[in-house]
Order: sequence, then structure tokens, then C-alpha cells
Amino acid sequence: MREARFRDHFWSTDLTSTVGYDSIIQHLNDGRKNCKEFEDFLKERAIIEEKYGKELINLSKKKPCGQTELNTLKRSLDVFKQQIDNVGQGHIQLAQTLREEAKKMEDFREKQKLHRKKIELIMEAIHKNRNVQYKKTMEAKRLYEQRCRDKDEAEQAVHRNANLVTQKQQEKLFVKLAQTKSALEDSDRSYQQNVTMLEKVREEWQMEHIKACEFFETQECDRISYVRNALWLHVNQLSLGCVQNDEKYEEIRKSLEMCSIEKDVDFFVNLRKTGSLAPAPVVYENYYNTQRNVTPARSPAPVPISRRGPLPTPTSAPGEPDYATVDGYSLVHF
Repeated sequence: MREARFRDHFWSTDLTSTVGYDSIIQHLNDGRKNCKEFEDFLKERAIIEEKYGKELINLSKKKPCGQTELNTLKRSLDVFKQQIDNVGQGHIQLAQTLREEAKKMEDFREKQKLHRKKIELIMEAIHKNRNVQYKKTMEAKRLYEQRCRDKDEAEQAVHRNANLVTQKQQEKLFVKLAQTKSALEDSDRSYQQNVTMLEKVREEWQMEHIKACEFFETQECDRISYVRNALWLHVNQLSLGCVQNDEKYEEIRKSLEMCSIEKDVDFFVNLRKTGSLAPAPVVYENYYNTQRNVTPARSPAPVPISRRGPLPTPTSAPGEPDYATVDGYSLVHF
């Protein structure tokens, strides 16, 4: 339970002083300014989140990233780019959420300002009335004290001149004394009436001051609670964004777990293979050896055209020489 209360600690012994009230109002104005600063912070953070999200989306859509990859690694890269796009979308959604929170803070701040304004107008009026009545009372007191001095002087004049002046002069002194007494009575009555009225005004002001302190204290408690909860919510939203982003990154990790080096190599081989036979080795060929081993081919002798039939193949009888033909020449072997 709180012990320090606004209603107990913002007074002044000077009836016309507003130092305690002014101190509370200044603190409330500072609190409202702090709410505005946090509101502006959320708006600026929203701009940053939105810009970052859009940049991520543009990066994932426009920047090539392994566009010629094949099979499982290609699928992992596709998941990677899609999840980066999703992360960007998440930042844009966070930006919108932050703007909504900033609008709530603005509404809260303006609502408190509106309600506080009613109390401030009441207090301004009662402060004015109190000060006016206090001034009238002090003026009545000044006049009353002056009338007291006038009456005292008149009495002293009567006593001093009792045996020194004529009867007529004494009558004048008594008339003056009577007048001062009458004026004193009037001023005394006016002074007492003003004091009574001032007391009523003071009691009314004191009651309104207590009510204002209680209202302002409630507002301050509400403001602290609201800002604290708003800050807590903001941090939770940032944490949630990190968790959601990690879930997206986990999808990338799962995709990478499915990436198979062997499958990707086999896929590429089957898709782009060009043949399984390697070229034969190129052997050394000696130019001169090649020329020596080559026998130039002769053109066959033309066969003369004759109307006679073909000659019979010669045969050798026993004891006769053998016939042979070598390159068109006939040889006789004995």
C-alpha cells in the first residue's frame, strides 16, 4: 500500500500560493510529453521495420541466388528465398502493429488531457475566486486597522484636550470620536464578513484541491501503468517477431537437411551426361618408319582390246620350263 499521497504533500502555508498545484501540473505535463516521445519512438521504429521488410522482399524477388542449381540444393535455395520473403512480410506486419500501438498511445494521451482539462478549469476558477476574496479580506483588514487607529487618535485627542479647549471644541472632538467609532464598527463588520467569506472560499478551495490531487494521482498511476504495459507489449512483439523469424529459418534448415550431395551429383550426371567412352590414346608415329613400310601401289597394265578370245593359260608339261609373271615381265625358270 502506498503511503505517499498527492493530497498530503502538495500544500503551502501561503493561502494564495499554487506551488504544490503547479508542481503536480508540471509533472503531469512531463508525463504527457514522455508518452508523446514513446509514441514517436514507435512510429519511427515502424518506419524502420517497414523499410527493412520491403528491402528483404525486393532482395528475395530480384536478386539471383543459385538460379542454375539443380535438384535438392535448388529446392533448399527456393525455400531459402521464400522464407526470406516471409521474414520481410513479417517485418511489414510488425510495422503495422507498431503504428496501431502508437495510435493507442496517442488516444490515451489525448483522453487524459481532455479529462484533466476539466479539473484544471475548475481549479483555475477557484484559484481566481480565492485570490480575489483574499485580496478583499486583506483590504477590509487594512481599512479596519486604519479605523482602529483613527478611533484611538480621536480618544486620545479627547483626553488630551479635555481641560484645554472650549465646550464647542470638545463637542467637535466627541463628534469626531463618535464618527471614528461608527466607521470602526462598519469596517470591523465588513472585515469579519470578508473573513467569513474567505473561510468559505478557502474550505471550498481546499476540498477541490484534495479532489484534484486525488484525480491527478489516479491519472498518473494510470499513465505509468499504461506506458509500462505498452513497453512490455512492445518488447513481446519484438520477441514474437524473432520467434516467428526463427521458425522461418528452421524451414530453411529442414530443407537443407533434405539436401543430398549424392542425389544432386547423380541428378546432374543423368541430366547432362555426354558419353561413357574416353578417347583412345594418341601414339607416337615415326615419319620415316611409316614411309619405309609403305609400298607404292602400281596401276595394273591395260589389257589390249582384241577381237580374239582370251589366250589359254599356259601349262608346263613334265620336263618343260616353268613360266611365271612378275610385274608384267615373263620369266622362264629352268
